[in-house]
Amino acid sequence: MVKAPTRICVIRHGETFWNADRRIQGHLDIGLNPTGLRQARAAARRLATEVGTVTAVYSSDLARARVTAEAIAAHLGRPVCLRPALRERSYGIFEGLTYDEARQRHPGAYAAFEARQPELPIPQGESLEDFSARVSRCLETLAAEHRGETVVLVCHGGVLDVINRHVRGRPLAAPRDFTIPNAGITWLERDGAGWRIVQWSCTRHLEDGALDELPG
Repeated sequence: MVKAPTRICVIRHGETFWNADRRIQGHLDIGLNPTGLRQARAAARRLATEVGTVTAVYSSDLARARVTAEAIAAHLGRPVCLRPALRERSYGIFEGLTYDEARQRHPGAYAAFEARQPELPIPQGESLEDFSARVSRCLETLAAEHRGETVVLVCHGGVLDVINRHVRGRPLAAPRDFTIPNAGITWLERDGAGWRIVQWSCTRHLEDGALDELPG
């Protein structure tokens, strides 16, 4: 008998005012703006019509993810389980600055950040290597705990970046070749053959103009 794959739906939080300003949030606890609230409700409505039985809804404990998850969980009839391991990367000295401000005030550190040097931490923040290890452990743990089930994870742009690379076996240092829009819906499956991406960051349920995770 073929076992059903584990299905994981991963959703980036809705838009914040800092996303719109291209301001780096990291671990700073920024809430959703009105657009983000609409996006969260739109994602919730779409999942309610598309998904079957969901075992659990997990979320980063930061407000922008948690509020998005609460909208989704209400439609799916599940509580939100908070997982700090799904937090955004700690961006240290960059937090609170726009990308342009971070580049101007900390040129050396910003150059290293842009170069995606995995082992080098942002001053007062996390290295890409440590961040990836945190997120990947959480993803694998949840997949093992919910084998053959369907679960929802609500998280952040950086977390989705790491998940994409983990699932595809892509190096952390490689340039990004995918988008990560606010409230985009991603579907992953895990079975005996490993991970696969079924759908990546779909935005059909959203108004035009969902913002990507990186400055553009």
